[in-house]
Amino acid sequence: MLRVNGTRIINQAGDEVILKGAGLGGMLNMENFITGYSGHEHEHRAALTDVLGKENAEFFFSRLLHYFFTEADAELFASLGLNCLRVPFNYRHFMDDDNPDIIKDSGFELLDRIVNICSKYNIYVVLDLHAVPGGQNQDWHSDSGLSRALFWEFRDFQDRAIQLWVAIASHYAGNPVIAGYNPLNEPADPQHTRLISWYERVEKAIRAVDPDHMLFLDGNTYAMDFSAFDTKKTLPNTVYSCHDYSMMGFPLPEQYDGTEEQKTRLRASFERKVRFMREAGVPIWNGEFGPVYQDPRTDPDAEATNTKRFALLQEQLAIYQQCGGVSWSIWLYKDIGYQGMVYLDPESPYMHLMRPFIEKKQRLGLDFWACADKTKIDDEVYQPLISKLKEMIPESLHQKKYPKIWTFDRQVERVIRECLMSEYLGWELAEAFRGKTKEELESLAGSFALEKCLKRDELNWILEMDTKAYLPSSKKA
Repeated sequence: MLRVNGTRIINQAGDEVILKGAGLGGMLNMENFITGYSGHEHEHRAALTDVLGKENAEFFFSRLLHYFFTEADAELFASLGLNCLRVPFNYRHFMDDDNPDIIKDSGFELLDRIVNICSKYNIYVVLDLHAVPGGQNQDWHSDSGLSRALFWEFRDFQDRAIQLWVAIASHYAGNPVIAGYNPLNEPADPQHTRLISWYERVEKAIRAVDPDHMLFLDGNTYAMDFSAFDTKKTLPNTVYSCHDYSMMGFPLPEQYDGTEEQKTRLRASFERKVRFMREAGVPIWNGEFGPVYQDPRTDPDAEATNTKRFALLQEQLAIYQQCGGVSWSIWLYKDIGYQGMVYLDPESPYMHLMRPFIEKKQRLGLDFWACADKTKIDDEVYQPLISKLKEMIPESLHQKKYPKIWTFDRQVERVIRECLMSEYLGWELAEAFRGKTKEELESLAGSFALEKCLKRDELNWILEMDTKAYLPSSKKA
């Protein structure tokens, strides 16, 4: 069993353990850019149920989850020297909204399978509640279907999440494969104080049934803001977590060129996010980070761009090494080709089916995370509308809405593109599945099996080299 000792995470023998791994996003908490649909997971599942029927839809999703992570994946993961898998999950696997008092055994069956596989390969697991009732943040990955974090406005939603954590902690108490619990991914509480109160409540409830496992607590505003946290009131046996994405690793105007000014900014950004941990004297966990990668099939400059993205990743890892004792979890392990260490073969049955929809979705700029070039749709459709809307509202109010770092344009984009338009397009995608037999659905789901996927070799090599940097010299060979 791992535990916190000052600024370190240690094992039973008292040796420091630096957790290095990846997030298993897209599996027990699906995301649109990871598996290709549009909008929110519960809408995607509902749309496929409408066209396939309940039995076939459940069959397809069950088989997809089966293939998404197997012993072969764990073997690859461990072969790179990675020792921790962050497992995001959606509350819907455990609770039905119309009968939330019942915790479903099927949710534990899904988690247990992953935990049992990881135990065979000496991989620790961090359990990450990625989507809660009402949504803990304003984005698609909290699966609320809204652009508002209702979790903070209804005490019942908060109580339900604690109820779920008590059940999970009771189930895994004493299990040494579990590194700890990540109670809330990327919370975004506009008042800041409700998050602190909820953390205190969930910690007390978990400790009542499981006094031993560590907690991993994300900062507010998407794990980047610790301004409301008190360095003198840290919770016991708790690791505090930031997320350290760099916009230089995305399809935006500024790309990473390795200048000293860019390196200085990278370090300053990270140091700002972990200042709380430094002052409080607690361990640091970077729960998410990593660039995205261009597709050479559609981008003639992909190789040159990706070389810059890999260099950015290496610089970030160097910063974490130089800071000493920073645990991390890159985002992410497997997807359809945008960011994963492993990704689906473009010639697979699933990608053949999905590609026309994905290309349309990208042209319409529906996925915030995976739409590289929105210039055409912006110029023709959105900017004229947004310009008119801005004229109706005093300029002093354009960034009053939380999170205040988001522009007025971004707020409009969230509502129109990522909610409204994505829901309409989700019904269009579902039609591509109409009439599929179980054999065809099995083939589609089987596209996610590791042996049918491709590996992002340079990314995996970079991660492996970083893990070897911490091994004794006798083991590096």
